[in-house]
Amino acid sequence: MSRYDQVRTALRAQPRRWLVTGVAGFIGSALLEELLALGQEVVGLDNFATGHQHNLDDVLAGAGDGAAARFRFIEGDICDLDTCKRACEGVDRVLHQAALGSVPRSIADPLASHRANVDGFLNVMIAARDAGVTRAVYASSSSVYGDHPGLPKVEARIGRQLSPYAVTKYVDELYGGVIQDSYGLEIIGLRYFNVFGRRQDPEGPYAAVIPRWIGRLVAGETCEIFGDGSNSRDFCYVDNAVQANILSAMADASATNAVYNVGCGGRTDLNELFRIIRDELATTHPAVAGAEPAMRPPRAGDVLHSQADVSALTQAVGYEPTHLVGPGLVETVRWFAHRAVKSPPVE
Repeated sequence: MSRYDQVRTALRAQPRRWLVTGVAGFIGSALLEELLALGQEVVGLDNFATGHQHNLDDVLAGAGDGAAARFRFIEGDICDLDTCKRACEGVDRVLHQAALGSVPRSIADPLASHRANVDGFLNVMIAARDAGVTRAVYASSSSVYGDHPGLPKVEARIGRQLSPYAVTKYVDELYGGVIQDSYGLEIIGLRYFNVFGRRQDPEGPYAAVIPRWIGRLVAGETCEIFGDGSNSRDFCYVDNAVQANILSAMADASATNAVYNVGCGGRTDLNELFRIIRDELATTHPAVAGAEPAMRPPRAGDVLHSQADVSALTQAVGYEPTHLVGPGLVETVRWFAHRAVKSPPVE
């Protein structure tokens, strides 16, 4: 039995009360889905800036009888401290996912990214401290590694951050250590490496590449690659990120006051990623079989290559990825294709 199986069994036997910020978003709704399946009580906080009511509806529709009674939703902003304090009341664990993602978004509006990702982070952590929460796990990002050339990425070696978004996540990591040292709230940060999967938003100018491409292909539109397509990423299926959060929330105290990579340890370049998505989608949408991407100039702030060393997380909490990129992409393409997701063109 894996460590994650052991933790899930223990949680079913002794349920807890969890706060998931950004619960209507992509990763937040996946966490809600798993926690409800494990019989937990969940408080969800979201202001719908990037999350959607239909994500919550989708989770609750599949959660079974009685699940809705164990979920309390608060529509509110993490930039409001009083809202954060209300959300933390009676909570045992906090999974902090709320943020304004996207490197291009942060370059276009650094103040908004700072407010949500730094001020909002601090509000959630202070509210958790004041409410007597035992532990908080928060989303950091592989963008923290910046221009450090080493591969795979190891937690202790980072470079110069290349975007306001990356800076905000690094600031969160610095605050996380200070908060645990100063106040005793146990904290773990998770550096996500290009998480993808069901319910990831395919729409808008800052949509992630995988759902955007699926939507464009289904709609008969051209996909875009920024650069020559050799940029590579450690694409990580969302169920792996869910596992990392719950394991971290329930790990021994010795694992806290630390930041860990969350990925699969491999690399897929954008040209290969496009081919995998196109070929899998062609099994149900034959018209996309001959599609080719349009190549565009590289974007400011984009990292050339990214790959996670996940050995620290494995040793600390027992993390074992259950979905590598290939099987994860198959599940994701089928999920979106079934819903005939259509992504609008970039303005």
